Amino acid sequence: MTRGFYIGRFQPYHNGHHSMVETIAEEVDELVLGIGSAGDSHSEHDPFTAGERIMMLTKSLVDSDLVTYAVPIEDLDRNSVWVSHVQSMCPTFDVAYSNNPLVIRLFEEAGIEVRQSPMFNREVLEGSEVRERMVEGGDWESLVPDACAEVVREIDGVERIQMVADTDTNGA
Repeated sequence: MTRGFYIGRFQPYHNGHHSMVETIAEEVDELVLGIGSAGDSHSEHDPFTAGERIMMLTKSLVDSDLVTYAVPIEDLDRNSVWVSHVQSMCPTFDVAYSNNPLVIRLFEEAGIEVRQSPMFNREVLEGSEVRERMVEGGDWESLVPDACAEVVREIDGVERIQMVADTDTNGA
């Protein structure tokens, strides 16, 4: 049995993440999904709580045959011990998946195999684009799985990000 690890902030979980998980599912029996920056929420950059992101992932993957574990991973501002921090929070895993150069380097230095995957429509499928569309009232729902959109609506996520993105300055 092979267990993989894939970390992301998932702010929110979008179709690019979903495609990555589907690709990983072809290579592993189980997948640990690390919810990065788990302690951050209620900002324009990180609007959703770790619990809300767990809901997004869990509901989006409910019909998948892949066994998944969503694990919140709080930030640790000491890169040299970050991998051991991740390992202490997660079930054991055999291979890590990432395209982030720092994450790749840290896992490789720790002796963990890292596999990269192609990006999926990266010019549109990235969290900043989804969040920007939410703030501006644009079409963000087409960029996320239906189950994720339902969670965002349930928690009034669009109203939240619009509110935290607003400013009290007079434009000066």
